[in-house]
Amino acid sequence: MSDSTQPLSRRGLLIAGGAMASAAVATEKSRALAGEAGGPGAPDGDDDVRRTKIDVHHHFTAPAWVDWAEREGLLRREELQWWARWEADSTLALMDRAGIATAVLNPTMQDRYRSAAQAREGLSVLFGALTDLTHEYPGRFAFLCPVLPDHPEVSTWALRRAVDELGAVGVSVKANYGGVYLGDPSYDRFLAEVDERSGILFTHPLDLPGKPPGSPTVPGIPNFMCDFLLDTTRAAVDLIRAGTLDRYPRLSVVLPHAGGFLPQIATRLEAFGDFCAPPLDASRVRDCLHRFYYDTAGPLAPACTLVTTAGADRILFGTDWPAASAEIIDRFTVPAVETDHAFTDHQRRGIYRDNARRLMPTLPRPAHTRPGPREHAPERPLGAGK
Repeated sequence: MSDSTQPLSRRGLLIAGGAMASAAVATEKSRALAGEAGGPGAPDGDDDVRRTKIDVHHHFTAPAWVDWAEREGLLRREELQWWARWEADSTLALMDRAGIATAVLNPTMQDRYRSAAQAREGLSVLFGALTDLTHEYPGRFAFLCPVLPDHPEVSTWALRRAVDELGAVGVSVKANYGGVYLGDPSYDRFLAEVDERSGILFTHPLDLPGKPPGSPTVPGIPNFMCDFLLDTTRAAVDLIRAGTLDRYPRLSVVLPHAGGFLPQIATRLEAFGDFCAPPLDASRVRDCLHRFYYDTAGPLAPACTLVTTAGADRILFGTDWPAASAEIIDRFTVPAVETDHAFTDHQRRGIYRDNARRLMPTLPRPAHTRPGPREHAPERPLGAGK
């Protein structure tokens, strides 16, 4: 894949019907997103709901962290993929155009640390950058706390710092670490600490175990096309098999990309659950399927199966920016929710905003933001995504 993405600028590049809007229109739209257009209260009309979406699947690579990591020898800037070149100006332009009032930032590349001391230092840099960003753009961004199963003491410190002190709205973790999935007992300490806080766990897939990172499992098919979805599905089934949701009843788990293949194999799980170890009872499978949350990043395929399996009140809007390009979000991700006949207007309102606010009541309310620098994000092809 190429390191290219369509350049965007925050002011003067709002696209409406293929025409370029003026900076004044961009400013007015930002104010509408902030709830200013209709008065001091939160907007309630259908159009306002479409302009006050909450994006729960938004990748974030802090530029200050990249500077630090390069000095530490953890990366080379020129080798960064497009999704690791996050930039505020193009992000806000995309958010304004897509009607996203608030994005929940999920920090990337937090598995590169060589020692616990380095991990703590790197997370300190990251948390400083996140705090600065949320202060500079009030209400436009919330963030997740990354945890590092390889460094449990650092993860405990990170939860206290980010969740208890800085107001992180949830926790992020990969679907597997070294082939060990989330239902494994080695995660129990970490999950207990999240459950203690009635926390929200956002999972994210990567390559399947057994191959070098980034190496295609099937030549010619990028791993994010199929393997990522299987990684999420395996993590979810492992959580069900291990009884994790029962042991930690205050834990809420968000599955990306509409749960991978999980909704499509729900009946298969119920029918063949006896072959798992320990065996899965069909009623337990159905219960767990209704306890997960699912985001729309991917973009979302027709949602009839997902709504039947989990219920529309468990679906959250997500874009996968910047792994998914602006073109994909404009042409596929937003229309997939907006035009899906499986959703009623009431359900769509929940997906765009209300379900996320119910799940994460501490999410900030947007406020008018200061203008940021007008720089361009690196280019990437239309098909790029994960």
